[in-house]
Amino acid sequence: MQGEPTAGTQRTRLFVYNGGFLTNRRIRRILNLKGYDIRLGLPRENDVVGIWGNSPTAHRGLEIAARRKVPVLKVEDAFLRSLHPGREGEPPLGLLIDRTGAHFDPSQPSDLETLLATHPLDDTALLNRARYGAERMRDLHLSKYSAVDPTLPPPKPGYVLVVDQARDDASVIASAGDDARFREMLVMAQEENPGARILIKTHPETVAGHRSGYFSDQDLSDRVSFVTTPISPWALLEGAVGVYTLSSQLGFEAIMAGHKPRIFGQPFYAGWGLTQDEAFPPRRQRNLTRAQLFAAAMILYPTWYDPYRDRLCELETVLDTLEAQTRAWRQDYKGWTASGMRLWKRKHLQQMFGREKKVRFTNALPDRSDRPHMVWASHARDAEGAVRIEDGFLRSKGLGARLVPPVSLATDDLGIYYDPTQPSQLEEWIAARETLRPDQELRAERLVAQIIAGGISKYNTGGATPNLPQGHRILVPGQVEDDASILLGSSSVRTNTDLLRTAREANPNAVLIYKPHPDVEAGLREGRPDDPSLADVIASNTDPADLLSHVQEVWTITSLLGFEALLRGISVTTLGAPFYAGWGLTNDLGTVPARRGARPSVLGLAHAALIDYPRYLDPATGLPCPAEVALQRLSEGYERKGGLSLRLLSKLQGLFATHAGLWRR
Repeated sequence: MQGEPTAGTQRTRLFVYNGGFLTNRRIRRILNLKGYDIRLGLPRENDVVGIWGNSPTAHRGLEIAARRKVPVLKVEDAFLRSLHPGREGEPPLGLLIDRTGAHFDPSQPSDLETLLATHPLDDTALLNRARYGAERMRDLHLSKYSAVDPTLPPPKPGYVLVVDQARDDASVIASAGDDARFREMLVMAQEENPGARILIKTHPETVAGHRSGYFSDQDLSDRVSFVTTPISPWALLEGAVGVYTLSSQLGFEAIMAGHKPRIFGQPFYAGWGLTQDEAFPPRRQRNLTRAQLFAAAMILYPTWYDPYRDRLCELETVLDTLEAQTRAWRQDYKGWTASGMRLWKRKHLQQMFGREKKVRFTNALPDRSDRPHMVWASHARDAEGAVRIEDGFLRSKGLGARLVPPVSLATDDLGIYYDPTQPSQLEEWIAARETLRPDQELRAERLVAQIIAGGISKYNTGGATPNLPQGHRILVPGQVEDDASILLGSSSVRTNTDLLRTAREANPNAVLIYKPHPDVEAGLREGRPDDPSLADVIASNTDPADLLSHVQEVWTITSLLGFEALLRGISVTTLGAPFYAGWGLTNDLGTVPARRGARPSVLGLAHAALIDYPRYLDPATGLPCPAEVALQRLSEGYERKGGLSLRLLSKLQGLFATHAGLWRR
């Protein structure tokens, strides 16, 4: 299985006495990939006993390890755990596996403390990864539990943030925390910040009703109030003038947000010159930078897991995973209503958007609803305020017109990418990606390389490229002539015949290669040219990705093949206004919106169109996933099946769909 330790790797028998090691499949798998074989019974020489932090059952393992004179392995959730607390049943995305201590227990050094105290932490590449990782956590509003809504407005800035914690949590006990200590912290916050508002951040497990905290309504006053809504911790930190905590991970994030928090316990991040400490272990004498602290705690120390490929991974892959999963949760947690959705699409929309609450399908925009409303983009004319839904640009292995379900869908609450008459969220993303951080540029570069190497296009259909004449080859992709991108995005050239004629007149000596649109070839849509002799070659039933490797230019009205050509470094001339035109990357003969004034690179365009704009669903696991996973599934030929009933419906569609983009894909 992918992710298994390589042959010859020394494996360690890990004896456990806590049921969680046996019942939590994810924990077992991560430990197994790390080289540990979980066992029951009594350990022998060279074996190890595993315990879960300082849990109530830890004493069992400690006693047996002492009697049998074998080492102890302490296991805990990693600092980016999941959307929800583990008590809600969600498995972790990583573990902290420590042979010397526990990161939260200052009574003895842990592996993390040893890293912080002795590792050089001076490698430029490592520290750059740390800086970019911290920026991504802040930008994506990621925390240990990331089910937060960044759109919720934070309180008016200028408050002091006091962090509550779950009662009797192991990190609280290890720092000698009790009711009196938390009361002292609250009093100090008020005395040291006279006149300032005090906000008590309630722990997610307390909000969910799993465990109580240390503060109650008795602690409230005209200055002191609770924060219990799922506001992003990063938004709270941005508006705070001070942060007070005993040992919460939020103190670590406060450091990354630029604070020097007041610490009343002895968490792993205290004592390194980045906090104001009431007390810390005197052995911590080193001063660290934020990047060094992050590098040790988030990159070097944890064991991270990739749930899509079933293997251990780096922090960056976990950030990709959480980016996809948090985006889905944040859009879906209130539930959706939906209209303008064909019957065959509803099952797949339910899979994509109904994980938190089932989508309610209606015939029109509801008058009143506490849920957001989505409309298929081609039916959105009279749906003001609705979110428009369309296929993404890495769609499927097979045609939408044949009812093959998509692995990606785009959501847009401004407009839709193919309509240049109004702004869209994609336009905003492209403008925002005029400048990329180095890590963003690297991610986009790798994604584009993966697309090219895998020969991936939107539908991934067609056969080998026919023999082509020598000369300057120009690909002219045919389009569905009643497609909304042409009707809305081109005022002059609207037919494939006119497209071919214009390309021929401008390039009389070039080799014109006309590729019919696959929906037209399948007889499902209109768009056959009146005079195909304008082209030198008709590349019927040809794989577009392969065809692009044989041409020097692309001339198009609004076809997505123009975008795919740009990714491959091919010159593109547009006669309409597709989403990729007007940014300085194409030769535009049509009219493009003047608002497209940004000048992104091709990688910036790719990041916006393939990473920022669409949502992806992994057809193998059924989970929201990053673009890289969806792309891998398409490369491997993994298909989302539509079923016999949909194949029959596809044939009926071919008989009856003739006008106005009735079955527009």
